[in-house]
Amino acid sequence: MFALEMKGITKEFPGVRALDNVTFSVKKGEIHALCGENGAGKSTLMKILSGVYPHNSFSGQIYINGKEAEFKSIKESQEAGVGIIYQELALVEEMSVAENLFLSHDLMRQKIVNWNKIYSEAKKKLAEIGLNIDPQVKVGDLTVGKQQLVEIAKALTKKTEILILDEPTAALTESDVKVLINLLNDLRDQGVTCIYISHKLGEVLELADTVTILRNGKTISTELIKDMTEQKIVSKMVGRDLTELFPYEPHGIGRENVLEVRDYSFTDESGKKLISDVSFRLRRGEILGFSGLMGAGRSELFVSLFGGLKGKKKGSVLIEGTKKNITQPSNAIKHGMAYVSEDRKRYGLVLGMEITKNTTLAALNKVMKFKVIDAALEVKNATMVTDKMKLKAPNLEAKVGQLSGGNQQKVVLSKWLMNNPKILILDEPTRGIDVGAKYEIYKIINELAKEGVGIVIISSELPEVMGMSDRIIVMSEGKITGEFLRADATQEKIMTCATGGKQNEQSTSIG
Repeated sequence: MFALEMKGITKEFPGVRALDNVTFSVKKGEIHALCGENGAGKSTLMKILSGVYPHNSFSGQIYINGKEAEFKSIKESQEAGVGIIYQELALVEEMSVAENLFLSHDLMRQKIVNWNKIYSEAKKKLAEIGLNIDPQVKVGDLTVGKQQLVEIAKALTKKTEILILDEPTAALTESDVKVLINLLNDLRDQGVTCIYISHKLGEVLELADTVTILRNGKTISTELIKDMTEQKIVSKMVGRDLTELFPYEPHGIGRENVLEVRDYSFTDESGKKLISDVSFRLRRGEILGFSGLMGAGRSELFVSLFGGLKGKKKGSVLIEGTKKNITQPSNAIKHGMAYVSEDRKRYGLVLGMEITKNTTLAALNKVMKFKVIDAALEVKNATMVTDKMKLKAPNLEAKVGQLSGGNQQKVVLSKWLMNNPKILILDEPTRGIDVGAKYEIYKIINELAKEGVGIVIISSELPEVMGMSDRIIVMSEGKITGEFLRADATQEKIMTCATGGKQNEQSTSIG
């Protein structure tokens, strides 16, 4: 029996058909993955199911447990047993866990709130999902992983039968992901139906029973996971065969070091030592991968090198053989460094600003005449660099916040490439980006390496680091614990070093 059937769903926005006769059916008690590139229609379809887009704003029918449903609001969808957990969690951080769980519940609408009952009920709900925390604790004091579980518990207080999870592991540590996967398996055993949206195809293959693939607003196919591979899913998502997920291309690596770090340590303002005696070098045209578990110090290392963290530094930093004193990002930019943050929306872009202006933010001197921005020159430069990135946008006056994750990342790259950097640091360069856009970003990385840019890739995704790097450095607890040439690296060796173990063979490097 189907817990959910969506038939002939068509949804249009001015000038755009977001969904075109989509059919989506989910069996009761299964985990059903929904895959597709950004812009494929996944979010629009789920917003229809969750009542964000009410009945009559689209055409087609929705059936819950065989009965037709016409949701006019989010509340009606929830009352029918549909719960959705977005990538951006909808929790009030200053409230307690218990208050968040029952925020819109009748228990909180009494003239006199029975707090003992609320805390007691909250404890039960948390126990049901295996979360052993004090319900009186503030949500803001929890880790992101525990907040994610609280969000699930909150959905289950509303007697949710169909649970939708949108990119639930995007910000989770590896251990938190395992906890979430175990919980979803338990919920499936209890008869809860889960719709799982994720760009992480390894998780999809491990967790889901069935997968439906959307492309350009249309249903491409629904398949049993046992019949699928990552390559098959990707091909259906992008509409063509990608010969490989990581299109690494051999490129000439120069003899000279574009960046050299010697015996570098960093202690933050609170006195905590984040980086201890780190030494490495990056050659011209080399792609150097940095791997390690969450909290290993990879981002802290490069943000501090870039001048973005306040604290005490020890050691030497040389750019093209010359010692540099980098105390703030403007120094780093002046010396040819560029840093693409893992949080592009917070640190990389001004979402309410046009593409053109975002692109020229870090290189205003190149679009100025007599200390005034020359609009024509700004458009010319922005067009040149975004064309190189193969940016997909209506026009360069479109707001960056309206673009897909992949195209937003291309704008960030365009911004830094305006400065013609010698060193490009990419922190989680494909986080939250669909597989087709990832492929395009990888091709851009290859081209930049061929042009002689020294590139650092910091990534939590081991296949990405292994698939794109010439050499891989592994960190644990602020120290380098391993180094491997591309040909010598294996997941087992990297994970041994990432967990604090020592590699068996001596560290290897190019040259």
